[in-house]
Amino acid sequence: MKWTCPLGPRFLQRENPENLLQKSEIKFLNQVQGPESVAFDPLGRGPYAGVADGRVLFWNGRSWTDFAYTSPHRSDICSPKPSPLSYLKNEHICGRPLGLRFEKKTGDLCIANAYFGLLKVGPEGGLATPLTTEAEGVPLRFTNDLDIDEEGNVYFTDSSTTYQRR
Repeated sequence: MKWTCPLGPRFLQRENPENLLQKSEIKFLNQVQGPESVAFDPLGRGPYAGVADGRVLFWNGRSWTDFAYTSPHRSDICSPKPSPLSYLKNEHICGRPLGLRFEKKTGDLCIANAYFGLLKVGPEGGLATPLTTEAEGVPLRFTNDLDIDEEGNVYFTDSSTTYQRR
């Protein structure tokens, strides 16, 4: 199926008369596996990226460093591998962070993990702790993304009430 902009190409040209996106640059090619979401902390540092092996990485200006882990069961099976597909068989153990958002007032990072529900880690990083694995008694099966409003309310998506990602 081919998707086209319902407003047509003139809309895109009017919004971007210099076609600046054509001058985009690919960053971090082959440096991280399977980045799904990126976020910047309340101080503007980052990006932070959730990757295929269950970690959240932080770009410190020179290299990627570990910031958070979404599973307390990390072992060699969660170690970095050559491709995102290498992680599929162990995702349910290592975790898969799909959505990242910082809470502006506290600096805590909230993580939507496909297998572990909603998690949180403080501004110093480390092992993320569960916020919830269910909503109104319904287990979260495929937590996908989240956002946080100005009052700190968390809004999230769960892609299936029946199936997990794996």
